[in-house]
This record gives sequence, structure tokens and C-alpha cells, in this order.
Amino acid sequence: MNATLPDDPGRIVLLTTSHRVAPGLLSWDAWQVLHAADQVLCADGAHPQVPYLREAGITVEEASPTAEEVVGACAGGRTVVVVATGEGEPALTDGLARLAGSGRVAMPALELLPGSYDLPGARLLDLVQVMDRIRAECPWSSRQTHEGLAKYAMEEAYELVEAIEDGDRDELREELGDVLLQVVFHARIAEEDAEEPFSIDDVAGGIVAKLIHRHPHVFGDATATTPEEVKAHWLRTKAQEKRRTSVTEGVPLHQPALSLAAKLVSRARTAGLAVPLPEGAGLGYELLALAARAEADGVDPEAALRAAARAYRDAVRAAEGHPAEPATDRHRDAEAHPDASADDDHHDAEAHPGPDTVEE
Repeated sequence: MNATLPDDPGRIVLLTTSHRVAPGLLSWDAWQVLHAADQVLCADGAHPQVPYLREAGITVEEASPTAEEVVGACAGGRTVVVVATGEGEPALTDGLARLAGSGRVAMPALELLPGSYDLPGARLLDLVQVMDRIRAECPWSSRQTHEGLAKYAMEEAYELVEAIEDGDRDELREELGDVLLQVVFHARIAEEDAEEPFSIDDVAGGIVAKLIHRHPHVFGDATATTPEEVKAHWLRTKAQEKRRTSVTEGVPLHQPALSLAAKLVSRARTAGLAVPLPEGAGLGYELLALAARAEADGVDPEAALRAAARAYRDAVRAAEGHPAEPATDRHRDAEAHPDASADDDHHDAEAHPGPDTVEE
């Protein structure tokens, strides 16, 4: 306990904790302050930290004192720790601010001490909890299946691409959240499968293991100083994992046709297969040849066609008398030079680790 000094106004410690961190896991500074305190208060007797504090031999009083009462309890150099509830004790802190502003009271030292705090990614835990409750209680969400949600995953992916191409940062953040929702939603549904259940932790664990294994230059003893060497590591480790009999395995056939054509051509080129394009009459074969040419030039044919289609849409709107829509610099550049912007994106993806490898 602290030594008693009659003229010492003492100290108030507001101890905050994160509900996303397991109760009882506090910082060393927090434990030291708690053990040395003259009084420990908590307004919520059901606070998840309270049982663990008491188990550690700390006396916790369930009380909601006023600012005047806390200041009085600190008189004589005493230390009072207030374990903050989820709301953060606004009534107490506001009251302390008023007392300090009045100038009529010798105020104790006020310290904010984070006993536990969120690490990056902590809000993902909130998303998992929210999704779990929605799945259990929402009449619509509780009936959804993987098959029924599949179309929404495609829609959200397209909206994300549009936000990227528009250069709209607010939309980008929102659409990333919508795509993330699809992942969490499907993982929550998968938990209920009677034969092969898995959870969001299994999903995250799988991609973590994959990334670590395919980045031996980061997590192991391998060396890679250029993007080309990184890609070589990626291809080598993926080949060991997949053991496929054809380079066409793993190419999703339901993707947009131009992307599918470019993907197949890229797979063949990466494998060193000089496979000539099939000869035939009709628009399909012409489009296949255009997609192959785009891939050889490092151009994403889907992005190039979207940029051209946007330009045509703007021309149609202009013919109708509509004012031109505002565009970001990135959007304007993409429409003026679609091949150049797509080429840059393509080569970045190729290098780390490649359009034929990154998705699987």
C-alpha cells in the first residue's frame, strides 16, 4: 500500500481493458498498480475481469462513486483504481473534469492505464461475433446456403473492382468490407455442415499456412532479392503442394470469358508449352486470339475492355445530353490509356507471385 501523506491528493487510475482479449490477461504494469492500490472499484459486478482480479487476491468493491467521493478516497496520498466498464466511465471522468475546472479542490493525479488493448485485426473478432448472432437470430440469414449466397459473392467482387477502378477510397473500404462479409458468412454456414464442418479459424489458418509455406524467403532460410525469384519460389512450392497433372487444373471455368482465355494462355506460357490457338471461324475464336495477344503484351483484357466500355458509356450519356460524371485521376488515366494501366497491374501481379498462382 502507499504511504499516507496528509497533504498529498493521491492518484486515480482508470484501468481500461479490451473485451477482445481474454479476461485476466493484463499488462505487468496493470497488475503492479492493482496490487499496490489502496482501493479497487468497479461499477459492474459482472465485469469479466472481476473474478480474475479476486482470484489474484485483489479486493474489488462493486461501487459507482461520484467524482467527489473518488477524490475524497484519494486524500492522504492514496491510490484508487477504477476498473472501467465498456462505456469508459463518462460520468466519473466528466465529474472529475468539472472539479478540476472549478479550482476549489486539490485534484489527485489522474492516470489512464490500458490493462489490455487491441492488436491489429481485433475488430475481425467483432465481425465474427456479429455474424454468429445474425446467423442464429435473423430469419433471412439463418436460412441461407452456400449455393444461395454464391451470386452475392460475385456481385460484391465486381463492385470491389469498380471501386478500385474509380479510385474512390470510401467505396473501396466499404466494398472490401462487403467482400469480407461473404467470407465470414460462408465460414459461419460451413460450421453447421454435418459431415465436413469448418470455421473461420480453419479458413484463416489455411491461408496463413499457405502464405508462410510459399514465402520461404520471408519465413525460412531461402533467399529472394527480385520479384522473379519470389515468383520462382511460389511456383515451386505450389507445384509441390498441388501435384497436378495438367496446367489447366484449378482454372475456374465460371470466370468471365476474356479472363478465362487469358488465364489458360498464361498457364500454358508459364509451363513452357507452345500450344497454338485452335483455328476456327466466328467471333469466339477472334476474341480468344485477342485475349492471347493481350496476355502476351501484359494487358488484362477484362480491364482493358471495361475501360473502353466506360468510355462508350460516357459517349452515350453525352449524346443523351447528360453532363460528364466526375472521375478521379486514376479513372481518367485508365480510360485514356487502358493498356498502360492494365499492363502495370498485370506485371505487379505476375511478380508477386503471378496471376496463375496467387489465387490457389
